[in-house]
Amino acid sequence: MVQISMFDPFTESAMTVCRSFSDGYQSRRVPFFNPQTIVLAQGSNSTPSRIQFASRICNAYPESTIIEAFDAPHSKVAIAGRRLIDRHYAGKKTLVLGELRDSVRLSQETGNSCPNYWHFSPYGFCPYDCQYCYLAGTIGVKFSPSVKVFVNIDDILEKVNCIANKIVRPTAFYLGKLQDGLALDPLTGFCRIMVPFFAEHPYARLTVLTKSISIENLLSINHNNHTILSWSLNPECICKEYEPNTPPLKNRIEAMQKCAAAGYPIRAMIMPIIPIDHWQEVYEQFITELLKKINLQRITLGGICSYKTAQSLMNRNVLAL
Repeated sequence: MVQISMFDPFTESAMTVCRSFSDGYQSRRVPFFNPQTIVLAQGSNSTPSRIQFASRICNAYPESTIIEAFDAPHSKVAIAGRRLIDRHYAGKKTLVLGELRDSVRLSQETGNSCPNYWHFSPYGFCPYDCQYCYLAGTIGVKFSPSVKVFVNIDDILEKVNCIANKIVRPTAFYLGKLQDGLALDPLTGFCRIMVPFFAEHPYARLTVLTKSISIENLLSINHNNHTILSWSLNPECICKEYEPNTPPLKNRIEAMQKCAAAGYPIRAMIMPIIPIDHWQEVYEQFITELLKKINLQRITLGGICSYKTAQSLMNRNVLAL
């Protein structure tokens, strides 16, 4: 027998979403991201609220070139550049606003030790420049390596709601598999929508993976312990060598401490572990010091996870250093 929930949180959340597009939230510039071009792709002008949303994002970067491409899906926005690495870095300076219909998926990968899980995508790709990034090797990013914001957050949360209500038990929905979960939040304000949605939901739970320090929208929200925040970390020597254009380690840890003080469950993902000289001692000291600073719910350790295309980019970047 299928249990039918009498609680439909999306009805209220939909109103919250509509208000969020017009409640005076001012989009703020994102640290470590300065797009030269903003592309308004398919779906970004389909409703008045989306037009207003796109407008306030464009206003945050008045120096950017605005391109209207309303007939182009977000995945078909071509990035100029003869070489793969040229398109990669041009994409890091391109922001695409569009609509994502297949936004909630169940990971069903085989051949690795990672568990399968539900994940969703209000964003695509990432403004940071980690040299080991596996996203650079995915099919969609390889063709159009732009940073993406999806304007249909209401549709995305409705899908999460429907799936969670069918499962009828507490189920985590992961934000951070195909993007950084917080990096663009000052621009969108999506956390002000998502965290309350998950806080009220009887089954859906949110897990966010990030390197971001943009936590301002999180600190005053009632999360009801339904949102877990997980930071991607590495020893400082690794961050400096392999994670250019990312928030410094010290600032990430400070952001974790502030969110822990706000009552969020905090996790750390130390991945990839990179076998530098004396790596065992380096990582042991790093983890020991980390545990002194933050009461972590969980630590995940892992190696490099990448695809052939991403490995090619890694090799080219190493040769350029």
